[in-house]
Amino acid sequence: MRTDTELQGAHGEYLLQIARVAISNVLGQAVALPEASGATADVLQALGASFVTLNQQGQLRGCIGSLQAHRPLITDIQANAIAAALHDPRFAPLTLLELDITTVEVSVLSAMQPLPFASEADALAQLRPGVDGVVFEFGRYRSTFLPQVWEQLPSARQFMAHLKHKAGLAPDFWAAEVRLQRYTVSKFKEVEAAS
Repeated sequence: MRTDTELQGAHGEYLLQIARVAISNVLGQAVALPEASGATADVLQALGASFVTLNQQGQLRGCIGSLQAHRPLITDIQANAIAAALHDPRFAPLTLLELDITTVEVSVLSAMQPLPFASEADALAQLRPGVDGVVFEFGRYRSTFLPQVWEQLPSARQFMAHLKHKAGLAPDFWAAEVRLQRYTVSKFKEVEAAS
């Protein structure tokens, strides 16, 4: 598993190209991906977990990802980019006409870290706003928010309430069997498309 320090500037630009080229090609606009070299090629072949987020004028247009590294990072980004464009159940499939006004963001996840806690208050006190992505689990209920979600939900209590709601539970739900994991991301985002 790579460390976050391995994912720097040049890698990020290339990760964004991987996502955009995958979407372009699936929408019928053939684009060749330049060949990766050196350290970037090594990073891409290592197992990695990613999320690809699509935005239009600052509004979410699709977001799909992997929580666990189970395939080469390049394959994970390509698959998640296509899924975010065509298979996010919250949105109609992206069209080729929309591609020019769509901004691509790629987040590469660190390994998951279990978050031990004695109570919900204890869990909330340990969360690091703006830093932690969180996976919430209770039985068959599961959800996650990337660290970027802190921008819309800046308090730990609000963040957790929305995370539970996303899992299909009441915002005030809590039980001893709740499990939490946290992770960080290396995030790369295209410059916002002009409106």
